Amino acid sequence: MDGYEATNSVSGTVYGNVVQAHTFVQAPAPPAGVPRQIRPSSGAFVNRGVELAALTAALERAEPLRPSVVALTGLGGVGKTEVVARWAEEHARRFPGGQLYADLTTVRHQGGVDLGEVLGGFLRALGVHRDFVPERLPERAALFRTVTSAGGLLVFLDNVEHASEVRTLLPTAGLVVVTGRARLPGLAMVGATLLDVEPLRPEAGSELVRSWLGPGRGTDDQLHDLVRLCGGLPLALQAVGSELITRSGLPVERVVTELADEAGRLAAIEHREGSVIEPFEAVYAHFPAHTRRLYHLLGLHPGWHLTPELAEAAGVERAGEALGELVRAHLLRPVVDETADPAERYRTHDLVRLHARRHARADPGREELLRRIVAHYRGRAAAADRALGDRMRLQEPPEPSVPGFADPVGAMAWLQVERADLLAVLTAAAEQGWHGEVWRLCESLWPLYHGRKHYGDWIASHLLGVEAAQWDNRPDAGIRMRNQLARAHYELGRYPAAAEQLAAAAELLPLVDDPRLAGVLVETEALLCLADGRPERAVELFTRAREANAGDPHGVVVQSYQLGRALVAAGRAEAALAVLAEATDLAERTRDRSMLVKLPLVQGRAHRALGQPAEAVRLVTSAADRAAARDELVKEAEARELLAELAEELGDRALAAGARARLRELRGRAGVLGGREA
Repeated sequence: MDGYEATNSVSGTVYGNVVQAHTFVQAPAPPAGVPRQIRPSSGAFVNRGVELAALTAALERAEPLRPSVVALTGLGGVGKTEVVARWAEEHARRFPGGQLYADLTTVRHQGGVDLGEVLGGFLRALGVHRDFVPERLPERAALFRTVTSAGGLLVFLDNVEHASEVRTLLPTAGLVVVTGRARLPGLAMVGATLLDVEPLRPEAGSELVRSWLGPGRGTDDQLHDLVRLCGGLPLALQAVGSELITRSGLPVERVVTELADEAGRLAAIEHREGSVIEPFEAVYAHFPAHTRRLYHLLGLHPGWHLTPELAEAAGVERAGEALGELVRAHLLRPVVDETADPAERYRTHDLVRLHARRHARADPGREELLRRIVAHYRGRAAAADRALGDRMRLQEPPEPSVPGFADPVGAMAWLQVERADLLAVLTAAAEQGWHGEVWRLCESLWPLYHGRKHYGDWIASHLLGVEAAQWDNRPDAGIRMRNQLARAHYELGRYPAAAEQLAAAAELLPLVDDPRLAGVLVETEALLCLADGRPERAVELFTRAREANAGDPHGVVVQSYQLGRALVAAGRAEAALAVLAEATDLAERTRDRSMLVKLPLVQGRAHRALGQPAEAVRLVTSAADRAAARDELVKEAEARELLAELAEELGDRALAAGARARLRELRGRAGVLGGREA
């Protein structure tokens, strides 16, 4: 078997006499709250004893405070992901800490990978409250090492291109499995086992196909030829095997002849793996028109996931039937994602996408189809944005035909699960020069980026949004895009970059009439002044921002809160208390509960600055209790920490100890304690 162990393993429905080397063990359900992100195996499996043994050996030699790493590399479609999925199922009980998965393709922009986004997803999956996920990459990496110190964790990094992408994502303990197409010799520096996954030899591949077809269909020579024409890739064999199973009267010899002819016709494909996509041509040739249309949609889609909703919005007739046919042909796979909403989502292999893209390019209606894809995502994002609350918007409401969202939770869930596809669609729209679609989609993504802190996506999308607004001759949109981009830089502590965006936005103000646009710039500039030690300038600007929000009670309360913070920082605590008292009265009258949590914290700091710790304790205790009632962990933790400091200043050891104990409890609930520390 060309270097493989002499024994094979086969699973799935098997006909005839097959010797199995591995018994399939159904993985147990993970405990509640434990992530299980690696997809289930697909069924058929053969001749991967060396790879399975290497994974097991790496697990056995794992040390308590050092991760063990295995890198499997080989051609696309050779079955690397299937090997890991099968092995993870068989060893699920060995990973009480859970199984994490990241496909780096979905976070790779212009050749670079947003490692901070990957770490943020891992931390949230491991139970870290999203508000406790740090904003910057180094802090996220440090927290990830903390929460993975107990071990018992499997991390699967798929589609890795460079060893440097892995090093930042290593846990403190556990097993890390890496897959990619090119060898990753740099991982030897972290003690990784490097293993090439080769295509199936004709004998092993024939055994696999025979397990699907049963005895009596095709000679050994014909099956060997079939395997060779499929490049020995399980993915291609699955597609052709599905066609043979569906059409039980189709002779294997005829499929072999068709593939051989197609291989000659398509020999000039400009792709290093293009020679292995010919098997999909034989399957495509038998699709009805509606399935071909959906296949073209798959090839044109800039993102990675397909949904029935998208297929219908794109005008695919009999979309449900077409989806079912692609799934049966193994050209689509249902996505199993415990973090996603329950909607149906499908994904395909990039070799299938390559083949679909070739046919889509020949579709005379390809531009209209792409426009419908972009319009679907833009419309749904706008609907999600509006479901998440009232705020200033420049774009018109979505069309009545666009499905809405029942509640903010569902809207945010959709934005989160479609995040990678939204950025890919936005990028494609920019490449097409559809400038209005670009800045509108950008505007709608504000609650996702601001709420979930996807900084890489935030910055990449808004750089495109700034350019799109300029080309669309929309200075108002240009101001909005630059301000939102400035807020990303501000939150990352990149104050000069934020100031640069604000200055460019201010140059556009003479071209617009809406005073609210000047107000948003003033607020962001004030935040920058407060952050870099210019509180008096911040006081001036927040005062202007509060005046600009006249008539909007929530806006007035928010800007008063910010003004109070600036006044305290400027040493003007008495003035701060006057502003905050008015704001508190307005918040109580308008039942602005979120601000009624924040306001007492600033009031407490003001009383502390005035040498009135007892009054500060009363206000901060109120803030902590209100935050606890609303389950706002971050605000409660902030209040308890301040309360402990105040208690120590008063010499109240019991109060300080109680606050510290509650703080530890909150951090435990938020998931920011490591296994050993907890």
